Amino acid sequence: MASDMAIESIEKLTTQLARLPGIGRKTAQRLAYHILSVQKEQATELADAILAAREKVHPCPVCGAFTDLETCELCSDPKRTDAVLCVVSDARDVLSMEKTREFHGRYHVLNGSLSPMNGIGPGALRINALLERCKTGTVKEVILATNPDVEGEATASYIAKLLKPLGVTTSRIAHGIPIGGNLEYTDEVTLAKALEGRRIL
Repeated sequence: MASDMAIESIEKLTTQLARLPGIGRKTAQRLAYHILSVQKEQATELADAILAAREKVHPCPVCGAFTDLETCELCSDPKRTDAVLCVVSDARDVLSMEKTREFHGRYHVLNGSLSPMNGIGPGALRINALLERCKTGTVKEVILATNPDVEGEATASYIAKLLKPLGVTTSRIAHGIPIGGNLEYTDEVTLAKALEGRRIL
């Protein structure tokens, strides 16, 4: 009976781990057995860290990036320029762009890309919030740094059309990033070159 319960617990843990992006069934099982092999304190620390992150971390009300502060450090930093806004699809992409050390403006996270096939339309993204930020007159250039895949390109084109009447210069990062790639997995040098070679839309 105890053995059956233990197996059921491992199965449940493996199933939950397999739901994580990029984690297949075999990797999930390997992680589950690793968690079982460490000291109880270490497993507890892992569980506590997950719960603490879920409770304390939230989207920044200004840019949409993750933070555990009222407003994220990037939005609060007085040294960054308000004139240039970098638009990314996902909060993780902010970290990727920051690694280049080439961008000193502000960010705007869309929380996804347009994907009609998956039922993701403009209303599901933070596009209206972007337009409101651009209507203040402070933003002079918007860099569209969405992923260079079909959805990312469609999203960039759609936003560029909306921004045109506002008189904001709109540019797109250059394709030093391979088509079909993701910013999350792109190295700093490639991202820096993509920023340098951005083009006006």
